[in-house]
Amino acid sequence: MTSTSKGTALVTGASSGIGAIYADRLARRGYDLILVARNQARLNELAKRLTDQTGRSIEVVAADLGNKADLARVANVLKTDASITTLVNNAGIGATGPLLVSDADKMDEMITLNVSALTRLTYAAAPRFVERGAGTIINIASIVGIAPEVLNGVYGGTKAFVIAFSLSLHKELAEKNVRIHAVLPGATATDFWGIAGVPVEHLPSEIVMPAEEMVDAALVGFDLGELITIPSLPDVRDWEAYEAARQKLMPNLSLKVPAARYRASVGG
Repeated sequence: MTSTSKGTALVTGASSGIGAIYADRLARRGYDLILVARNQARLNELAKRLTDQTGRSIEVVAADLGNKADLARVANVLKTDASITTLVNNAGIGATGPLLVSDADKMDEMITLNVSALTRLTYAAAPRFVERGAGTIINIASIVGIAPEVLNGVYGGTKAFVIAFSLSLHKELAEKNVRIHAVLPGATATDFWGIAGVPVEHLPSEIVMPAEEMVDAALVGFDLGELITIPSLPDVRDWEAYEAARQKLMPNLSLKVPAARYRASVGG
């Protein structure tokens, strides 16, 4: 058991899978917890187990972050609970089918949870962290944010937003001592896949990482000071090259004249 508290971590999507493992690992690192998810019974079970094993103070908040009233309730916790030092934006849903066979209402629900709810909770937490001069926001994105061709394009788009949002937050808040960490898992062995329509057992085993190993790797990346962690990427230099290429584009993305190749020839 850890006696020294590192403050409170609020973890969304905490009743199972990646969120529950983050809760376990953070409790063992000395954080008290606020666990947020829809399933009250699972939250209570997890809270009891972690309290018994770690001695940490653990609160549960049953909430559907796709519901505006529930989302506002959780946002208010972030605005008013001065003990919160860390927000883990893990709640999300996915889709695996192509756009033309996807239900537009389901896609809208996915955008609401993966993008709008994450944004609202971040906006609730960030000003408090800035005022305090310390805080951490961990955003669970996905490799489909940089490889949208792999699964449903709307899902990839929501995760691309999470990556872009994290990069922007880092630029804005790093000097204010607010830490941003974006995690880009590949296929991970959770119930995500069954809910999205493709049971994880149907995936090639060589691409599926156990959820515990994914979270543990992500936390090592966090400890290393990474902004972006891709748990399965063998060589970090590949990401560094990708990011360097993106940065190289920056000076020429907005100029007063079109590039030479786009200029129509006179009388052409």
